[in-house]
Amino acid sequence: MELMTDVDVLGAKLAQIAVLTDDANKIKDALKDSATLPGGSKVYSGALFKATIVEQDRKVVDYKKMLADLGVSADTIAKYTNTTAVFAVKTTSL
Repeated sequence: MELMTDVDVLGAKLAQIAVLTDDANKIKDALKDSATLPGGSKVYSGALFKATIVEQDRKVVDYKKMLADLGVSADTIAKYTNTTAVFAVKTTSL
C-alpha cells in the first residue's frame, strides 16, 4: 500500500470541498428561489445561523469593446497594460 503524498491529501481535500460547495450552492439556490417568490422572505433563521438574501445590481464595463469603439490601438493598450506572474496549483485525479 502506497503512502499518501501531500498531493494526494490536497486532491482529497479539494474533492471534499467540491462536494460541500455543491451542497451549499443547492441550499443557497433554494433560499434565493424562495426569496424571489411573491411575499417571499429575505431572512431565514435556523437554530444556529441566520441567512439573509441580498439583491444588488452589478455593473460591468466591457473595456475591450469600449476601447475598440474608441479606436484605441493594440499598441496603445499594450503601453498601459501591466503583466504580473500568477501561480496556481492545478490538481487532477490520475
